Amino acid sequence: MSDTGVPARRSAVYLLDQILGERRLMSELASAGALDRLAPEERARAQRLAMDTLRGLERADRLLQKHLSKYPPLTVRNALRVGTVELCQGAAAHGVVNAMVQLVSRHKRLRHLKGLTNAVLRKVAQEGPEAWAKLRAPRLPKWLRGPLLEAWGADAMGAMEVAHFAGAPLDLTAKGDPAAVAQKTGGVLLPTGSVRVIESGQVSSMPGFGTGEWWVQDAAAALPVQVLAPQKGERVLDLCAAPGGKTMQFAAAGAEVTAVDDSKVRMARVSENLARTGLTAELVVQDARHHEGTYDAILLDAPCSATGTIRRHPDLPFAKDGSEFAALIRLQSELIDHAWSLLKPGGRMVFCTCSLLPDEGEVQVQEALARHGDMLVDVFALERPGVEVSWRSEEGGLRLRPDYWADLGGMDGFYIACLRKSG
Repeated sequence: MSDTGVPARRSAVYLLDQILGERRLMSELASAGALDRLAPEERARAQRLAMDTLRGLERADRLLQKHLSKYPPLTVRNALRVGTVELCQGAAAHGVVNAMVQLVSRHKRLRHLKGLTNAVLRKVAQEGPEAWAKLRAPRLPKWLRGPLLEAWGADAMGAMEVAHFAGAPLDLTAKGDPAAVAQKTGGVLLPTGSVRVIESGQVSSMPGFGTGEWWVQDAAAALPVQVLAPQKGERVLDLCAAPGGKTMQFAAAGAEVTAVDDSKVRMARVSENLARTGLTAELVVQDARHHEGTYDAILLDAPCSATGTIRRHPDLPFAKDGSEFAALIRLQSELIDHAWSLLKPGGRMVFCTCSLLPDEGEVQVQEALARHGDMLVDVFALERPGVEVSWRSEEGGLRLRPDYWADLGGMDGFYIACLRKSG
């Protein structure tokens, strides 16, 4: 039997076993070397298969329920899920079924279920694609859907789940002229100046990557620096800076930027990206709460639940359970207070999080305003090209959601507020 396609599928099933069974994040697994034995193309395929399966998990399980009297062990169930998603996306039945049967047959404890695997996937191949298209967009797990439903309502929740299911295109931030990058990469120029590429392929092989003309950064994630509006020669602090997209934006604008992050590994990646783009910044590996100095402008992209990034990181709702929310919210408050102490009178600070939870955005700013008598919200800073007035929140920040720009491919969920220090 041919081995074609088995390594990538086996790795995809392993990733799902770890995410769904052990609550490990995809990024953690990749950093730990889970895919290192695969060739680059197979590695990308394994990750894509795993992410597509996580996005379509509810649909896959609904289709499989018709053909299972009881759930098999997790590894077999995940093999069936991957196979179901592939079949319903139009993959050739023969290749998918044979690969999954071969995969299951290689497990000593599970090989007796290869017949089940074969029978179920053949039935899915016959009935699944038509049924798949009729199912609703998969819903988030209840632990997360509940608070988001309360915050944004049923219509918005449904629209966000549609955006999550659709996934995310590739967005680029240009070092120089965005229009030139769009032309070179075959992308389109978004209203806020980011470049969106729908069919990207391998990032490192795209035109302009090796020469450092752009870096990968979601359009929503590029907005905080635009709101802060760094000026040439300003002393700017980028707190919690890794992986460095915002640091490079500051450097490209001519600011004297100091980037702080407590992860040595992640800061090494920032250093690599700066070298590739020919930009410079002072990098400091340190807990942001212990940093000292005085700055004209500060950007605090605080650690958060990352619930705004689910469309590109569909493992998050399954690897997490919300138990870390309280600790993250306390940390954000501490970081705001410390960062404020580093800001010059008359200076400005942007606080942002890639979260959909108001407690990590709007509420944080409301409470910070109550704690600091010299803190004001600068709503005029939000008047940037492409930023819609309807995105503004009551306390004066920006609330971005995955369902915004639906006709353009969406954006990450983000909260952004510009705060000025009286003086």
